[in-house]
Amino acid sequence: MPHAVSLLRSARLARSTKPFLARGGFKRERCAGCRLATSYCLCALRPAVPTRAGVCLLMADIEPLKPSNTGWLVADVVADTFAFGWARTATDPALLALLSDPQWQPYVVFPGEYAAPERVVHRVRPTDPVGADAGKRPLFILLDGTWAEARKMFGRSPCLDHLPVLSLQPEQISQYKLRRSRRDDHFCTSEVAALCLNLAGEHVAEQTLVAYLDVFTHHYLQARNQLPVAWDGAAHLRWREISGVVATAPSPLRS
Repeated sequence: MPHAVSLLRSARLARSTKPFLARGGFKRERCAGCRLATSYCLCALRPAVPTRAGVCLLMADIEPLKPSNTGWLVADVVADTFAFGWARTATDPALLALLSDPQWQPYVVFPGEYAAPERVVHRVRPTDPVGADAGKRPLFILLDGTWAEARKMFGRSPCLDHLPVLSLQPEQISQYKLRRSRRDDHFCTSEVAALCLNLAGEHVAEQTLVAYLDVFTHHYLQARNQLPVAWDGAAHLRWREISGVVATAPSPLRS
């Protein structure tokens, strides 16, 4: 069943007047399920990890169309992932309904230096999948786009203005390799989601998402360079360790 980002991508494609061509990407046929070249398909490895936390992706206009977008990976791992396109002049009623749903405690994930101090928090209440009185479920709102687009979404989304701002304080630098950033403290969407899951105590989902991003990145770069997948390489070894699933290599890949 298509997840939220896949559905948003389909809706965005339906409004397009011309085909979307990824900048610098390969031009071969792509799998509809993982957006990779079909001979590098990742769908058989798609994980399913139950979580109490949820993720809401507020996506810039063409972000769902980009094959390198990692919000897609978040939706693969976290079942309760919601995705909405962002527009300055209108807010999706479904987004407003989600933000007012009493089961959720939304957090806008963004650097605290851009928010009023009274809105900024650095922690969330860890999830408790057993206790009935665990309180509201954390809902992490991630602004998915370039840094300039994310800043615009943060500053021009009145529906978010009343929500706490979760300011992350990661100790590591980004390992994302598919797009370039001038700053080491800029993380891709999947990395940010993993940091949020860690804060929520969702450590299995966090580690799964980190390993899944590594595998996706490896497949994407190998496809871009027309090289075979290293099924016994570090990314896949780590993936098998995390998922507990023994991956079976397909027939030799052809460029």
